[in-house]
This record gives sequence, structure tokens and C-alpha cells, in this order.
Amino acid sequence: MLEQLNRALEHIESHLDERIEVAELARIAMTSEYHFRRMFSALAGVSLSEYIRRRRLTIAGAEVLAGERTLLEIAVRYGYTSGEAFARAFRAVHGVGPSEARRAGAALHSQPRMSFRLIVEGSSSMRYRVVEKEQFRVVGRKARVPLVHEGVNPAIADFIRSVDKETMRRISALSDQEPKGIVAVSDDLAPCRAEGTELDYYHGVVSGAEVPEDLDALAVPAGAWAVFENSGPFPQALQYLWRDVFTQWFPSNPYRSRPGPEILRTQVSPDGKRADAELWIPVERTEAQSKTTP
Repeated sequence: MLEQLNRALEHIESHLDERIEVAELARIAMTSEYHFRRMFSALAGVSLSEYIRRRRLTIAGAEVLAGERTLLEIAVRYGYTSGEAFARAFRAVHGVGPSEARRAGAALHSQPRMSFRLIVEGSSSMRYRVVEKEQFRVVGRKARVPLVHEGVNPAIADFIRSVDKETMRRISALSDQEPKGIVAVSDDLAPCRAEGTELDYYHGVVSGAEVPEDLDALAVPAGAWAVFENSGPFPQALQYLWRDVFTQWFPSNPYRSRPGPEILRTQVSPDGKRADAELWIPVERTEAQSKTTP
């Protein structure tokens, strides 16, 4: 998988002055667009679109300082429809506008070219299972919240505190299948998964029961799920679990992510410092695996 991802990175480098189609990158990586975006952001720590933007403006910055082309020629070459749009993007990355950089010979920022390598330490293993589930519903309360990569998400914490105990009791009673009990469900995330982008957060249960009118529900179609377990400091261990799934498990196993919600069941210790977690990720077998399975 990493070899194909690196080929996709080579394609980006050779087409920085052209339109880069995510569909073509996914084809080179031999996976879906959805999985490619998620794998890239997990491995690179930055969204695909942001990486391409930074690389383009890194190369454009060198051309600005060289002075061989006009600023408008450089802007058009790297996909900007006007000098003003190019100047705004240039300043966002380099901290100065292109005209100022050319006049003063300013120091610019550089986004290095990336390549991916898999480092195998062998010091730990991931506990996982793959299960098939019929269609079900997530039933509970829903809020639109910003994505936070590390630490407690204040918007989610405030939302959970706003749900009264009687409502939580009624929601808990609707749990009738795995994962059992109260779960945290993330859905409708932005493909880039950038910090601060919004998602639908459900605090509820997995259920096949009828939905009370005063509760929110998310219908989830049938499919395969990879279920991961871990224990560790709260909330860091939960956030690292998601990262490890995409940077370690997917590159080593014949599955890829598919569209759908992510479900997290957490049991926090009485002192709030540690937690046991179970993370459900919707998956599908890669085409190569499907062809070899009877």
C-alpha cells in the first residue's frame, strides 16, 4: 500500500503546474478516493488539498525569487485565476506577499516533498476483529461540532452535559445490539478532516428499536466493520487509536475504509484518567482480497 501511495506522491510532484485529480491519485494508489484521502491525512498529518497547496506555493516561491517570470505568469501557471488570489495564498503560506518577497529577497517557508515509510517495531499489537452487521440505527441526541485532533473537544463536552439524566436513561434503554451501551458517533466529516472542520456528533446507542419522536436517529446500512480495542490515558489513547488504525493497520491488511459513521464506545476510569475503548470503523475488503476469497 505504501508503495502505491508513494507513486501517487510522485504524480503530484510531476503535475504541480496542472490540475490534479483525486480520482487519478486514488487509481495510482489502487484504492478508493474516500480511503485515499483518509489514508493520506492520517499518514501525512495534513489534508491532501493542503499538502498540494503548500507544495505548489513552495515551488512558486522559488520562481518568485528567481525573477524569470512575471508574478501573473507564475500565478496562472500554478492554477490561480488572478494575481490577487495568488497573493492571498502566497501570503498565507510564506507570511509575505509575492511582490514584497521579490523586492526584499525575503525568507520563505518550504513544504518538503513527502514520502511514506513503514517502520515496524514489533513491540505491540493491535486487537481487532471484523464483523458483519445488518442495517441499524444510532439513536440519541445530535449536535454539529468542530473536529479537534488532540485533547478534550469542548463542544462535545458541553453538548453531553446539556443532555439531562432522564433523557440519557431513556436512550440507554434502547441499546439492543453491539456495540452495547452509550456510544459516541461521528458522521458527515469533511473529506480533508482538517482541525476545526465540522461533523455530526451523536451521543446515543446502537439500536433496532422504534425511535421516539423527541430523539435524533441516524440510519446505517448493512456492511462490514473493523472493531479495534485499546486501553490507555484518556483522551489521548482514544485519539491515538484512530491514528494507529490508519497509519498501521490499514497499510498492513487487505481492507480499506468505506463511507459511514465511526462509532466509539468508551469506559472511563472513576478518576477520569484512563479509558478502555472500542472503535468501530466501516470497512470493505480490497479488490485483490475479494478476488482471492471463495
